Amino acid sequence: MTTERTNGKLKDLDFGPNVHISSHPVLSHKVTILRSSATTSHTFRAVLREVTYHLGYEATSRLTTQPVAITVPVPPKEKGGKEEHVEYQGSKLVEHVALIPILRSGLGMVDSMLELLPNAAIHHIGMYKVLGQNPVQYFNRLPRTCHADVAYILDPVIATSSTVMSLISILKKWGVPQINIISVMASRAGLQQLMDAHPDIYVSVGTVEEEISEEGIILPGLGDAGDRQFGTATVTVDDESLLHISKRKRTMSAQLD
Repeated sequence: MTTERTNGKLKDLDFGPNVHISSHPVLSHKVTILRSSATTSHTFRAVLREVTYHLGYEATSRLTTQPVAITVPVPPKEKGGKEEHVEYQGSKLVEHVALIPILRSGLGMVDSMLELLPNAAIHHIGMYKVLGQNPVQYFNRLPRTCHADVAYILDPVIATSSTVMSLISILKKWGVPQINIISVMASRAGLQQLMDAHPDIYVSVGTVEEEISEEGIILPGLGDAGDRQFGTATVTVDDESLLHISKRKRTMSAQLD
């Protein structure tokens, strides 16, 4: 296995050509801010947007362009002269792009991606994990027909990768040709499992960590990225499962009424 150490951090180069692990010192600095227990929700949201923009800029380098004819203004040669316009052949993005934030934590990554891709569609997917079981999907706003050429899954943390792999399966059935994942942090085991199962996808990640707990939490990680963004108390997996079961029961009762 090929590895490299940068500033004391282990960087794995053995995930294949479709994985980009940032080694930028500014991004490393900002990931440290996200980690810190002293970081407020306001700062966490702001820094998450900045990190996402950096990773998104790299991830979108695989998009393609086509020539487009435009005119460019040229300042007049003399004061008071008439402004001229010259023809120029520029570039225009070809692909239709969809952003797929995983609720809730992926919401904080949407705005910065829209700065890069203001015409992208946004389709929300809600999933939660149950220890020892497949992730549960509780919200899905994918259109019936796929019009996207490229999808970017937005999820701050890839721990066991079970959630993101479930979403990848959904997107492949939906019919999107190219799938990219943008994440701040991943575990080595989770990222390796992800690429073994889906070697055709692309991943842009800020850092890769070695340790993951039996509960599927990166140690040390970011904490719960959703809770930290929105200033909410941590909800346990069992509590979240019961919460969504309760919602389904209320919906069924309303339909019966």
